[in-house]
Amino acid sequence: MQDKTVRVRFAPSPTGPLHAGGVRTALYNYLFARQTGGQMLLRIEDTDQARYVPGAEDYILEALAWLGISIDEGPNVGGPHAPYRQSERKEMYREYAEKLVFEGKAYYAFDTPEELDAMRKRLEEAKVPAAQYNAITRLQMTNSLTLPIAETKKRLESGEPYVIRMQVQPKDDIRFNDLIRGWVVVHSSQIDDKVLLKSDGMPTYHLANIVDDHLMGITHVIRGEEWLPSAPMHVLLYRYLGWEATMPQFAHLPLLLKPDGNGKLSKRDADLGGFPIFPLQWTDPKTGEIAKGFREEGYYPEATTNFLALLGWNAGTEQEIFSMQALIDAFSFERVHKSGAKFDIQKAMWFNQQYLKEKDDLTMAAQVQPLFAKKGIEISDEQAIQIVHLLKDRVHFVHEIVDESAFLFSAPESYDQEIVAKKWNEDAQRGISAFAEGLAAYDGEFVAENIKHVLAGTLETAGIKMGKIMQALRLAVTGSGTGPDLMVTMEILGKEEVVRRLRRAVEVL
Repeated sequence: MQDKTVRVRFAPSPTGPLHAGGVRTALYNYLFARQTGGQMLLRIEDTDQARYVPGAEDYILEALAWLGISIDEGPNVGGPHAPYRQSERKEMYREYAEKLVFEGKAYYAFDTPEELDAMRKRLEEAKVPAAQYNAITRLQMTNSLTLPIAETKKRLESGEPYVIRMQVQPKDDIRFNDLIRGWVVVHSSQIDDKVLLKSDGMPTYHLANIVDDHLMGITHVIRGEEWLPSAPMHVLLYRYLGWEATMPQFAHLPLLLKPDGNGKLSKRDADLGGFPIFPLQWTDPKTGEIAKGFREEGYYPEATTNFLALLGWNAGTEQEIFSMQALIDAFSFERVHKSGAKFDIQKAMWFNQQYLKEKDDLTMAAQVQPLFAKKGIEISDEQAIQIVHLLKDRVHFVHEIVDESAFLFSAPESYDQEIVAKKWNEDAQRGISAFAEGLAAYDGEFVAENIKHVLAGTLETAGIKMGKIMQALRLAVTGSGTGPDLMVTMEILGKEEVVRRLRRAVEVL
């Protein structure tokens, strides 16, 4: 198998938006495929028609494209194994299910919902730990193992509803080597006779997934830990279908946990915490409820993939910032953790901040101008570049620059009283008053370096040390005791506005 071209697949169900755990699964598949020179397929597993949600497939395609996860074969790009939607492959699965029945590895079951409920109730009353349809209970049920052949034939011909169940043999050990967890061994008594073909003719996930992975030449199945309990049954199906020799290798990824580490991360946790767990915003077509998306919240796609890649994997170094190519080069299953990973949204914000800092001012200026315009503030290209340069190191998201720059567009109406009490003294008043007049008389170029020169000269003449009044000066200009570079702030404000603010502060305070 190792000599084969690596072929992996991401196989989501179109039942809603793509959860962060699903995105990480897609990402790890992509990283492994690109690292090995292999191929990545997208397969839409829509056999559960009752849970199908309109728009979900388009959402999946758009999310992967936004994240930079390119697909080699799939419903949007085609390929030699089309169709890539399981609902369009329906008839093919029946053929394999019937083959298993013919070979005595599966059987027809005619049990009604009432009969199945009665069976479960009997087992619960008998205090059987897990109420399963298995090697013992199937002998008391209505199926082709307990009915005469003629009766089975008659029921089939009359169109009576039935399912096809796999026939798990007792006293058997099923084993496989997981790339993350090592050898997994499960006794067949732990596996029930799962339904392979439903009464509506649609295959269950179990059958369709095995058949498709085989026919599409999948070499590695990389999926979430929640599928680990099903893996022994899948191994058994490969054996039953005669494909065990070419069975893919499995890698079951750790769960994404709530921020406090207690339990699996859910949409409810995101709603309560006010943070996104979906790549894109999602509007529920039934309820109209809107779930937040990383994209709409202001995250860069490369920051999002970097954050998700390190949830459950690390390169074994102190490095945290990885481009997609760097992730491809560094990824390995050996360094994927077995235990769950906490979803830390503060860390996600930190990643976004790192990527934001590296953006050039011109690019970001073009992004902030429309945001200012939405607030009714028109700024020139030059002003936008100045504002971005002033504030980019102080924000996590581009949109925060608009809020953080409010002090540039309106003079302070009030002043931080704690700073007033500590720093506004006679020296401050005298120095700032002198600085205001010095600036008013200054007719040179109004840039940060020259402003600082005027300030230093004014204070030296007044016999006041600059350090003594800097916080009070900031207070006079912005109303706050903290903020970005004060000289650059004054340059952006312009001489007349700065002088006006300084004089007003002296007058008011």
